[in-house]
Amino acid sequence: MVRAVVCRTLGPPEGLRLEELPPPALGPGQVRVAVHACGVNFPDILMTAGGYQLKPPLPFTPGFEAAGEIIGLGPGVAGMELGERVITRHRYGAYADEVVVEAASVLPMPAGFSFAEGACFAVAYGTAYHALVQRGRLQPGQMLLVHGAGGGVGLAAVELGKLLDASVIATGSSPAKLAVVRLRGADHVIDYAQAPFPALVRELTQGNGADVIYDPVGGDAFDQSLSCIAFGGRLLVVGFAGGRIPSAAANRILLKGCTIVGVRAGEFGRRRPEPARENMRAILDLAGRGLLRPHISHILPLERHAEAMRILIERKAVGRVVLTMGR
Repeated sequence: MVRAVVCRTLGPPEGLRLEELPPPALGPGQVRVAVHACGVNFPDILMTAGGYQLKPPLPFTPGFEAAGEIIGLGPGVAGMELGERVITRHRYGAYADEVVVEAASVLPMPAGFSFAEGACFAVAYGTAYHALVQRGRLQPGQMLLVHGAGGGVGLAAVELGKLLDASVIATGSSPAKLAVVRLRGADHVIDYAQAPFPALVRELTQGNGADVIYDPVGGDAFDQSLSCIAFGGRLLVVGFAGGRIPSAAANRILLKGCTIVGVRAGEFGRRRPEPARENMRAILDLAGRGLLRPHISHILPLERHAEAMRILIERKAVGRVVLTMGR
């Protein structure tokens, strides 16, 4: 039997239960992994509450990403070895001691990474890379504004923005979060809890506004972004961690000549698998060269899954939150 967090009724994290289940069957082209750690992502919270675009049939186990060691190889799997340290990617199912995934969903662990770091690498950096490169077309020297920069996907965008030679302005909700953001490369930081950010962005850009705005927050951050976006800029809709799904005034889009762009890295991977694989190779290469590494503020045992999810809900995390299996 293996332990897994199970959602049997949609609702808050406290309704999830840690149960013992039979180990998943291993089929052709699949890999069995003993999980050492799994990443906690905001969509996990949405999915278990019934508010995410993907709605798995009940019961299900949440979790988009994990890291561990290969303990089984199905027929037809080549290029992998038992005992290999790997990252696994899921639509759901990662909050478990053991997982079975398609071989294509397994990534090599970057050299020097802990299991905790590997467990929170693929989703945040994969989302940020797809957003900035394919959707935002960020160019060297352009101004990038990152909202929610103290969160996992926001901090990843700050790091990648600097590696893409952009100038990065980062917003966040506390001095402690922004201190980490600055250490990760942001050129300018704005505490939007202290003052509205649009005027400061216009000042920092000599009145031009930001060329690319990366927004995983939504709500007021989205609304106000339209007043500080550059003419011809791209506003990237990454998520709605702020809770409110905003609407855009079409006249402001017209006057700014700007584009509002949706970002769905997972769907991009399913529809455009080869470019998505190239993205993963790119970020794994950067990690292997020591240029990318997740910042983890909380590591908790699997038994404390609800507490880990609540940390995200209450915006107490700086970077990532990870669950570990005690191996």
